[in-house]
Amino acid sequence: MMRLAVTALAAIGLSGCVIADVTGVADTSPAGAIQRQYASPTAFYAKHIVIPPGYATIRLPGIIPDESAFSGDTEAQAESVFRKIAASLKEAGASEGDVVAMTVYLAAPTPGGNMDFDGMMRAYRPHYGSDAQPNRPVRSTVQVAGLVRPGILVEIEVTAAGPSRASAK
Repeated sequence: MMRLAVTALAAIGLSGCVIADVTGVADTSPAGAIQRQYASPTAFYAKHIVIPPGYATIRLPGIIPDESAFSGDTEAQAESVFRKIAASLKEAGASEGDVVAMTVYLAAPTPGGNMDFDGMMRAYRPHYGSDAQPNRPVRSTVQVAGLVRPGILVEIEVTAAGPSRASAK
């Protein structure tokens, strides 16, 4: 009876968790490198990413467009955000190629309407999954009722990973 109770409690604790078998990752990265697997060569985000020990994590908070882009459409605002992300990563000693996770929050351009996912993707494509920068993060995109200020249509959070400075010495 005790074993049944422990098993039931363990199942409750794991509900909602996803267990991934990453032992068969088809990746040609060198040992100790970040492994990225994509559902297809043209997928705009990674299916999963495995970060080995020894990597530093860089977290960027929700980044909104420059004030000059507030009156722009989703594509213009997203491009502003991606430029700010690239600059913040560079300041931290990283690049867009080091981004491993991204959460995109989109508000509808018109009240009660739908988010402009295509506009965001037009801005996203040159930064992630292009010939110039082929790495793509795992990504979630959600529509929200509104963002921090009226007129803002895009906010993006980013996590990047790179070799720690201590292990690079």
